[in-house]
Amino acid sequence: MRTLSYAEAISEGTVQAMERDPSVFIAGIAVDYPSGIFGTTTEAFKRFGKARVFDTPAMENALTGIAIGAAAVGKRPIIVHPRNDFMFLAFDQLINLAAKWKYMYGGRAGTVPIVVRAVVGRGWGQGATHSQSLQAPLAHFPGLTVLMPTSPNDAKGLMMAALQHDEPVVILEHRSLFGLKGEVPEEPFVVPIGKADVVRAGTDITVVATSFMTVEALRAAEELAKDGISLEVIDLRSIRPLDEATILASVKKTGRLIVTDTSWEMCGVVSEIAALAAEKAFHNLKAPVRRIALPNCPAPVSQALEEVFYPKASTIAKAALVMLGRTSSSLGKIDLVDDFKGPY
Repeated sequence: MRTLSYAEAISEGTVQAMERDPSVFIAGIAVDYPSGIFGTTTEAFKRFGKARVFDTPAMENALTGIAIGAAAVGKRPIIVHPRNDFMFLAFDQLINLAAKWKYMYGGRAGTVPIVVRAVVGRGWGQGATHSQSLQAPLAHFPGLTVLMPTSPNDAKGLMMAALQHDEPVVILEHRSLFGLKGEVPEEPFVVPIGKADVVRAGTDITVVATSFMTVEALRAAEELAKDGISLEVIDLRSIRPLDEATILASVKKTGRLIVTDTSWEMCGVVSEIAALAAEKAFHNLKAPVRRIALPNCPAPVSQALEEVFYPKASTIAKAALVMLGRTSSSLGKIDLVDDFKGPY
């Protein structure tokens, strides 16, 4: 099978969806620039032009309202935020209108199938207001679907699924993933929304991860395997709806759980999954659940400090060793492995 980058996969999925459905259009800051949001909208602009791919002013709240109106009369808008931090300005429209639309009108006013793409994750010393991941507050509200694809295959398949979904969908894309390569079918396809993926089978510890932390978890698993330690890595893919069945089945098999996310612990995705394990798999646990997330402070405005701020493969590996009461001589090298050789 041919190989595409994460960015190329998003681009291909978007173009194929636009070819099949003339109601799909793309709007957002810089979507018609030559850079095309890491190249994800460049091909769509070449194919469909300004009629269906167009730049907008920095008016996040108003743009979301316009998109909701367009969706209510039969369009399928894709709104793109180069940084998800700016979505805070759109929360009123996104949460109070889009998420509640069918409930407020009892299903009599149709649906508002908007897709909101937003870039999350670490930068290069960009600081507190440009480095956040908003999956937890977004997933808190019924009516929103929140996705975080990790692999190129899922980036395409979940994009195409979102553009066929009749509810508002937020897709959060980690900026460190756009260059990641993996096998992607050429034909159109969908990845089921709400289904996690066991990307590495294991027997000793379950690691449930989101987005780029899945890559770090796989790096940790590769290194720990050299010492005979077997991690089962689950790529969550969908934050809401949450695939409880896959998580619980794995925890019941391994008896140990580490949860890692691109955002903070408190009231976050890691806390939700830890609570799930405590409520529904408590008697299967052989050790306390371990949460790995951001330190309890805003992101620093320093690339050097960011190296310490963000958890990484060694953070996961060390937590696994502590959980098992083990040590390893290879941990010093784990964060130097730049050539990732995982399943993607």
